[in-house]
Parts: sequence; structure tokens; C-alpha cells
Amino acid sequence: MINGHAAQGYERVREAFEANFETAHEVGAACAVSVHGELVVDLWGGIANPKTDHKWERDTLVTVFSTTKGVSSLAVAHAHSQGLFDYDATVASYWPEFAVNGKENVTVRQLLSHQAGLSAIDESMDISTLADPDLVAAALAKQAPAWDPGTKHGYHGISLGWYESELIRRVDPHHRTIGEYFADEIAEPLDIEFYIGLPDDIPNERIAPILGDWFRTKMVFNISKLPGAFVKNFLNPKSLTARTFANPKVVGMPHRYNDPEMRRIELPASNGTGTARAIAVAYGEFATGGERLGIKSETLAALMNPASPPTDGIFDQVLQAPTTFSLGYCKPWPGFEFGSDRAFGTMGAGGSFGFAEPDLGLGFAYVMNRMDFYLWDDPREHRLREAALACARDAAG
Repeated sequence: MINGHAAQGYERVREAFEANFETAHEVGAACAVSVHGELVVDLWGGIANPKTDHKWERDTLVTVFSTTKGVSSLAVAHAHSQGLFDYDATVASYWPEFAVNGKENVTVRQLLSHQAGLSAIDESMDISTLADPDLVAAALAKQAPAWDPGTKHGYHGISLGWYESELIRRVDPHHRTIGEYFADEIAEPLDIEFYIGLPDDIPNERIAPILGDWFRTKMVFNISKLPGAFVKNFLNPKSLTARTFANPKVVGMPHRYNDPEMRRIELPASNGTGTARAIAVAYGEFATGGERLGIKSETLAALMNPASPPTDGIFDQVLQAPTTFSLGYCKPWPGFEFGSDRAFGTMGAGGSFGFAEPDLGLGFAYVMNRMDFYLWDDPREHRLREAALACARDAAG
């Protein structure tokens, strides 16, 4: 059931991967680790599609939900490195229509760090709206913040990707969407397979469908795995938490991401589809200096630096727990440690995770098809991450 390789010294990662199938009810999954540009772990196994009994293959693709945010933010970092925008400039200086309803002074840094108060979008949208970047941009520009920007933060679970994409469209000389920009500037140079908006020519047989859903009753039965206040607010349709994942409703319903129309549109915060190998290689490139992509040291330093927290503290208004964000990424916080304070990455609903650990030159990724209910630190992922970090530390001496 298990295929791929783990280099000498990384056998513990393979053992952890096998243990997930033996004791953690894994169905299908993949894990990859890049260290100093070498793919030291590239594992896959299990069943990609239980309905057809199709095995997880080397080139199986799977949707990774919010792990997409980190991949999308690599494209944003690339644009910054090209001098297309400044993190501390106002968003409105690149996107004039944004400067309404109290947003005129919101900086790019605040927006990317979930501090702008724009997690929920009030203007009703549907699938056809989401497929039209101009319509999405118009809805985003009108939105009033839920708090005074810079004073609080709250996970922009879906909207962050839309804001990032419009920023890229505004500053890119070719006016590409973030999916197009990522394909041209990250995926092609690195020769990796990850899509923000799945092309129509990808055979359906290559895609592992998502198994499971976050139905309300199931969330209640799994409340021990989630912040209790998050569950309470998620079940209240008027709360900011619920509204963050409810426009349109389909974006907050994981099983709908198996629909071809949902895979096709660009949802840069939630519907990236690819391999663990691609995510690990991309993060590994940034963890080792970004030379192949021409990433400048100033950009890398900004990603590795400690987060600039909001003035009122790090309690997340959406996730209802302390969190730490910076420039499109999570940074380690107590209870979610994934390396040194220079590490950066993003977790996805159901258990997936990708991150960079510059101190070890490491890029890590775990993807799967069976969803669980942890917002972060899924035990399956945690087991693999800790094994990978321990092996890399041992190798570094």
C-alpha cells in the first residue's frame, strides 16, 4: 500500500506514514519533504477513491483546502520580490476602489495578516460570480471591515485568496490572476504540479475525491478536536465565524469541492489541487533562498521575521483561539509549533499542512483524502511533521 522513498536518515518519516494507515484510519495520503533542494521523502499510499478502489498513485492530485493559502502566498511573495508592491503601502495605492468604508489606510501587510476585518463578504455571491474576477473584485472593494483594521485579527478563511488575487491583478503588468501568476512564475520554473483552478484537461481519474464533511452534527460530536467557541459560533449563522465561510454557502461545504465546477474556478484560499511533492518542493525553494525563482533576500526576511500582531492581541475573532499570522502565513504559536520562529506555513481543513523551516532548509507537505476535524495539528500530520523535523535536525548535526 505504501510507495515512494525515504532517504537514509529519514526512515522515521516512512514509519510514521505507515503508522497512520495502521492506527489512524488513513484512507489515502501522501507526504513529501525537501531538504536543501533534495526530495528526501516522497511517499504515497492507500486508496485514492474508495468507490472505484483506485489506488493512490505517484501523480494523484487532491484538493488541500486552506493549505492553498500558503501556496498562493508564495506567488504574492514572488510579486513582492519583483518590486511590484510594498508590504507597508496601502492596498488602495494599488487598488483605488478599495478605499471606501474605512479601508483607505489598510496596508498590504495588515490585509495579508488577517488584520483588515474582511473575513466575511456581505454582497451575495454564487459560483458564476466567483468565476468572474471583476465581479469578485467589485464585491470585495465595497466591503466594510468588521473591526478597526490593525486592532484585531481573524482568519480570512476564504476571502484572503480573493484579495490576494486582486492585488496581483492590479500590480502585475500582465494583469494575471493569482492562479495564472502561480502557474507561470512558480509551478513552471520549479516543474511542480499544483493548480489554483484545475484545468479541464486533467483526467478525473487522477483526482482523489474528498471524503467526509463538516456537517453541523458531526462538528458537535467532534467538539473535543475543535475550539468550543469556534463550534458555537460556526453554528450561529449571524456570527462572524459562520459568515466567514458562508458566501456562497458552497465554499464552506467540503464535499462540494469534489464538484468539477468548484475545482475549475480559482479559489486561492481553498481549492488548490496538487501533490504533496509540489507543495514541499515549493516551500523548500523558499526555505533555501529562492534562487531558482529569483526571490530577493528582503522578501525572504519578511516571511521569516516574527509576525506584527494587532494592537488588541492575538485572539482570533473567527477561529476563537489565539493564532499568529504574517504575510499570508501562520507563524508558530503555543499549541501549534512547527519549527523555529522563522518557519511559516498554512494548514488546511481536514488535516493537510505545508510549511517552510528555513533553519533546516526544509519544505514539508502532507495531504490526504479522509478529512478529520482538527483546525490544526491533526495527529496524522503531527506525527509526520515531528519525524521529518527530527530527522532533518539529526542530519544537520
